[in-house]
Amino acid sequence: MSPFRVHAGLLGLALTAVTMTGPPGPSPVQRALEWAVADGRGPGIVAELRHGHSRPWFGTAGVADLASGAARRQDEHFRIGSFTKAFVGVVVVRLADEGALSLDDTLAQWLPGVAEEYFGADSAKIDIRQLLNHTSGLPDALPGQEPPSPLEPGTRFIYSKVNYTLAGMIVEKATGSTLAAEIDRHIARPLGLKGTYLPGADDHGVRAPHARHYSKFTEHGAPAEIHDVTEVDQSWAGAAGGMISTTSDLHRFLTALLRGDLLSPAGQKEMFTTVETADWVPATRYGLGVYCQTLPSGLTLWGGGGYIQGSTTYAMGDRRATHVLVSNLNGDWNDFVATFEDLYGAVFRR
Repeated sequence: MSPFRVHAGLLGLALTAVTMTGPPGPSPVQRALEWAVADGRGPGIVAELRHGHSRPWFGTAGVADLASGAARRQDEHFRIGSFTKAFVGVVVVRLADEGALSLDDTLAQWLPGVAEEYFGADSAKIDIRQLLNHTSGLPDALPGQEPPSPLEPGTRFIYSKVNYTLAGMIVEKATGSTLAAEIDRHIARPLGLKGTYLPGADDHGVRAPHARHYSKFTEHGAPAEIHDVTEVDQSWAGAAGGMISTTSDLHRFLTALLRGDLLSPAGQKEMFTTVETADWVPATRYGLGVYCQTLPSGLTLWGGGGYIQGSTTYAMGDRRATHVLVSNLNGDWNDFVATFEDLYGAVFRR
């Protein structure tokens, strides 16, 4: 199968006057966790909340294992889905900082003929920045189907895993290394993220300790009975959504990113310059692998979410990373937009 026939699966917008629920064990947050798994909405959920440099609060609801009833735990590994894109975005922007590539480079310069062969698109009109902010015009190809016709680059936002598959290939061509090694070199090792990695093609499981991952969908997205997908091969997701991490690692990564510790000032500006999203997650704008989302209260958070078979993840905080909340649900049938609004709304208030 072609690597492109993959599965479906502002600066200046900082928060002001945010009040937080008081530790320990913020009851509105705990209630939101319990609601997220009530009445079969999901197997189990974890959330880790950090206020600056204070000791983190950690909460759970539901179970890690439907068979044993074991509770979820703080040191678990889980699939982070599309939050992988934030890591890939950082790697690409850091390579631009190093001069290994430019965000203005075209797809034709790095992968000549690929867009033409698979999508009938003109790769000379698509630049790396457009891949990262999903304005390349390339569609989100589905397995076993002919992809729809691409749009003119730069005309509108189309959330597409193809964009990040191509970005990952460019990273490997520009460095002569693997994307996994570049994520490790630029992010995981410098930040000490010992539980964060991009699995190889033969690594189908999740490192211990981990919750079981459950799905109500088949490999191709059709409805199914709840089944365990912890060991299912999801290497297809790759640069678009294949990474595994932990709550504490995601905290460290997102905090460093929001505070500007990973990129040059110019790179930071590129990362957080956003475009309007259309027909996607409501109240969002998209940067280079990260996005902002405005709560019903009017407050805007930054970071990202990830959905992949068996796992749903959110990692969001205020623009200065004063307060950051990371959450994971070990199932894929929850209404994650409603869960996000309920959980994050319980923490971030005007």
